[in-house]
Amino acid sequence: MSSPTLTSDDSTQRFLFERADIRGEIITLADSYQQVRTNNAEAETALPESVMQLLGEFMAAVSLLAGTLKFEGTVTLQARGEGPMPMIMAESNNHQGLRAVAQVPDAGAVQALDEQVFSSLLGDKGLLAIIIQPEKGERYQGIAPLERSSLAGCLEDYFAQSEQLPTRFWFAVDAEKATGIMLQAMPQQLADAEANKEHWRTIEALADTIKDEELLSLSHEIVLHRLFHEEEVRLFDAQAVRFACSCSEERCVGTLESLGLEELERILSEQDLIVMDCHFCGQKYQFGPQQVAEMFSAGGETTH
Repeated sequence: MSSPTLTSDDSTQRFLFERADIRGEIITLADSYQQVRTNNAEAETALPESVMQLLGEFMAAVSLLAGTLKFEGTVTLQARGEGPMPMIMAESNNHQGLRAVAQVPDAGAVQALDEQVFSSLLGDKGLLAIIIQPEKGERYQGIAPLERSSLAGCLEDYFAQSEQLPTRFWFAVDAEKATGIMLQAMPQQLADAEANKEHWRTIEALADTIKDEELLSLSHEIVLHRLFHEEEVRLFDAQAVRFACSCSEERCVGTLESLGLEELERILSEQDLIVMDCHFCGQKYQFGPQQVAEMFSAGGETTH
């Protein structure tokens, strides 16, 4: 294994197998994960620990997916259902700017579950969506039913059904870190089809031996060496991951303008300010009568 730059606590790294058409990504999140935990802990309805850790899985997963982007844009990983957690999502851009949020109207309903697993939290009729939004180009959305008890299993089903690419995920999350590994078969180049199948079976079986405590406590290089020391693996330099929210005053103004002046004036007749909260970062944007009037005045600029 080559010697890459040292990893930080918030980084993702790509790796390739030199003798097989298989790629991988490995990720560790600490500060960015803690920022999301803090933002959600300060929300009106604090999230139970089981949901906090599932947010960590979503963050690790969407960052692994974003590592495959070859263009400027964002990837959103979202699940919706009819259970006590009706929605959970994470979003990453191609620069690994990351944010995540979950909706839990009744925290007590989550805590009362005997098994606080992915499928139980989302309940029946759950759907998993992967949304890719290039800065230039058309939006793509893939949807798959939630038929497995874990996020890793649901993602593997999605890739088997939608992308026809053998893909596996492993996640380990605690109160401090969120980590993960992705393996994916690539189009045939280095080896013939039968050799690739045999390599996949071997590498998949080796990855299945990973323990949560290893993913959470060891560096990327040590983890990959322990798993694949008999394989030729090329590990690329780490890419930093950070918490980043795309909310802005300009976006809020655009949303308010779409409601129209009459509706905004009606709202202001009932309250002094229009307050818009960002569920991802907790930022509050406030608009009073003067700011609303300036939105609709010729050449007006909104300030506050």
